[in-house]
Amino acid sequence: MSTNANPSASRPRVAPPTGRNSQRPSLLKLPGLIAISFYMILLAGSACMTVAEGKYPPVYLIFAALFITAALGLLLLLRWAWALTLAAVAILSGLCLWSYTNQHVAPALLQGLINLAIFLYLVRADVRKKLK
Repeated sequence: MSTNANPSASRPRVAPPTGRNSQRPSLLKLPGLIAISFYMILLAGSACMTVAEGKYPPVYLIFAALFITAALGLLLLLRWAWALTLAAVAILSGLCLWSYTNQHVAPALLQGLINLAIFLYLVRADVRKKLK
């Protein structure tokens, strides 16, 4: 026979599940955001390379910093990063498509359409709903 009057005192207490983890948005549910973050980092690298080659002045490194900030914020599912990315791809899409209409360079058309597809993905309701 046990001398301990309270048998639950020796067992560690386990908190009951609250269900928070199942309600918290997961990045894995939105794989497009991972790809868009990678694309933004590629854009930042491209901006750094063009500044290093001397094609643009060093002030353009501000855009590289903003692209990296937007990419990392998207990975954390932050709404301000979504807005920053949305603005970047909208402006880049317009710039690339305008460049294609003036100069008829095929890569500008391709990049403009990629940016347009990213813009359309970001404005979906289920993407906006899962951001903090």
